[in-house]
Amino acid sequence: MKYLAGIDLGGTKCAAVIAKQNGESLSFLCRKEVKTAGKWTEVLDILIGFIKTEAAKYAITVSACGISAGGPLDGKRGVILNPPNLMSFENAPVVEYVSAELKCPAALQNDADACALAEWKFGAGRGAENIIFLTFGTGLGAGLILNGKLYTGAKNLAGEVGHIRLEKDGPIGYRKAGSFEGFCSGGGIKQLIKLRLNENFDAKELCFRAEKGDKNAIAVFEEIGDKFGAGLAVLVDILNPEVIVAGSIFTRAYDFIYPSAVRALEREALPNSLDGLQLVAAQLGEKIGDYAAAAIAAAI
Repeated sequence: MKYLAGIDLGGTKCAAVIAKQNGESLSFLCRKEVKTAGKWTEVLDILIGFIKTEAAKYAITVSACGISAGGPLDGKRGVILNPPNLMSFENAPVVEYVSAELKCPAALQNDADACALAEWKFGAGRGAENIIFLTFGTGLGAGLILNGKLYTGAKNLAGEVGHIRLEKDGPIGYRKAGSFEGFCSGGGIKQLIKLRLNENFDAKELCFRAEKGDKNAIAVFEEIGDKFGAGLAVLVDILNPEVIVAGSIFTRAYDFIYPSAVRALEREALPNSLDGLQLVAAQLGEKIGDYAAAAIAAAI
């Protein structure tokens, strides 16, 4: 049994947790959330202070701290580079800072990689050796577990699947029209709604309408599912995973996206690559950010 700290850095809010790990189970002792405002050191000081106070209250020693953040970042050096949603953290050496303050090892991963670790160790990917996790939220990014290890690539850029072009034209994602992220992200779906329905609302409202039986909303989700499956087919043929886990919008709109995604996968991917493949919704739900940060610490 050991105690792990986690820090999840987001564009609008950040959180700190302390978790108890007992074998393959994880339970959270405490959590604090703050707005992402001020200098990066000011934000971290609040979260680090909380971890110190709670560790003293529980009379425990934190053995490691994981830090999850949006990229781009340099996980090897432990530095957040120039993320568009974390501007005050530009070139911030967060691992060195946190490690010195908490007097324990710390590590940094981008949020998609961290979520992949979390779903692999504690969620829908447990027991598999080859997993693709897709964020499917504000943007579309992937975390890759290959042959039982997190794969990050030469420059920590592996998994930027949202940049793949699926069509010559279409909603813009990752600065590219017709991209995977353009069709399969919150921002892209809002554009697709405007293109197909000539209305101005978001994926949450689209899901609400589909659940009420709106045929136009269901048709948009079927198109999203078709593009999602086509994009997945590229990844399946290249990486041959056992499990694909998708979060956020896929989880909420599973009933409307899954059927057309599977049809597209069967149409586009090699049959042998599909043998035994599971496409599942993320299990960790709204707590995935907490699990992700703790999972980084568990891997140190």
